[in-house]
Amino acid sequence: MQNLFDELNKLMESGEYARLKEELNSEQPANVAEYFEELTAEKQLFIFRLLTKDMAAEVFSYMDSDTQEHIVHSITDREVRNIVDEMFLDDTVDFLEEAPANLVKKVLRNTDAETRKLINRFLNYPENSAGSLMTIEFVKLRSSMTVAKAMTQIKRTGTDKETIYTCYVIDDSRNLIGVVPLRTLICAADDETIEELMQDDVVSVLTTDDQEEVANIFKKYNWMALPVTDTEGRLVGIITVDDIVDVIEQETTEDMEKMAALIPSDDEYLKTPVMMLAKNRIVWLSVLMISGTLSSIVIGRFNGLLETAVVLSGFIPIITGTGGNAGSQASTMIIRGMALGEIEMRDTFKVIWKEIRVGALCGIALGLINMLKMTLVNTDTGFWIDLSVSLSMAAVVVLAKTIGCLLPIIAKALKLDPAMMAGPLISTVVDAVALVIYFSIAAVLVL
Repeated sequence: MQNLFDELNKLMESGEYARLKEELNSEQPANVAEYFEELTAEKQLFIFRLLTKDMAAEVFSYMDSDTQEHIVHSITDREVRNIVDEMFLDDTVDFLEEAPANLVKKVLRNTDAETRKLINRFLNYPENSAGSLMTIEFVKLRSSMTVAKAMTQIKRTGTDKETIYTCYVIDDSRNLIGVVPLRTLICAADDETIEELMQDDVVSVLTTDDQEEVANIFKKYNWMALPVTDTEGRLVGIITVDDIVDVIEQETTEDMEKMAALIPSDDEYLKTPVMMLAKNRIVWLSVLMISGTLSSIVIGRFNGLLETAVVLSGFIPIITGTGGNAGSQASTMIIRGMALGEIEMRDTFKVIWKEIRVGALCGIALGLINMLKMTLVNTDTGFWIDLSVSLSMAAVVVLAKTIGCLLPIIAKALKLDPAMMAGPLISTVVDAVALVIYFSIAAVLVL
């Protein structure tokens, strides 16, 4: 890719603008959009004006939000109108959702009344809903059409559609009654009707459905597009797989940030101000710091035991650390299973029972390994100390696995994101529980 950028830069610096224009317009739009990130603001505008109208619209849809805003702010109203006319509606809406108010006004005043009405309708759909993702550029057919008539219509209108691989059959009330793949039409006889060929067991989503649910349906059926209907069953749009790839990336990033005790951010790391990064982190850091006082309270309650057997304090980090790791392992697996739809609320008792057994096996193994290690390495601690630490470790791992799988399930039952119950939060809860178990066992065996 860098070789391509170097070649384009050489053409620009040597003034070979005709060849530069030819190279830009024959390149993949995504690559050209990436090239814009290498350029200064002045050069971005110059290069953008070398693109043909349809190429400019495609490249614009791949640009990051900062570059898009700069381009729209710098170009004329006529050029804005050309971009909007050539772009698919869902790409236009995606840009406007992130753009400042002044740029939104500039775009809207350069669209016709019908397009403006559609854009405003899309912008009113709930954020992260199927309605906000969909496009209205799809192929509509009638069940009474013959294959020959349907193919004629597809050839006439297909160039303006986001996809033609799947065609959607509607009735006079725009109700979705079936789908027919383009492959089926190509292989069928000209006089066959759409009603004879269409599949009437259509899976669709509502405009208000959450984007994560939509992504799960795409994963389940491996489709390239999915129809979107309103509450009365009328077909209003489709969602294509390229939009779902963006959703999966967004949802995965959000879950990772929550699992790391961060408030999710839509901005790229290098483009996020330091104050915003600090704000996104300080809230959970404060919560975890305050909740960490549970461990201090537990240690204070067993202060007498620690004064009697000071050596016990040296093993607190290994007990709490092992428990935290065990809990994080379990919570990560459960959160992933929930995100993929592999684990439902009805599986709660199965999950808990499985993690108890896994915890028992891991706990016994770790306890035995720790006992052997302490016997060979910590020869001055004594048998009862070694046994207390090893038994505590085994018990803590079992309990940590149970807590680790239970907290995400509880979060989902309370309509919260299970990813919130991962990593740092699990460790904080497990630490306090681990100390209670450790000191309780030591109080019986050591004193």
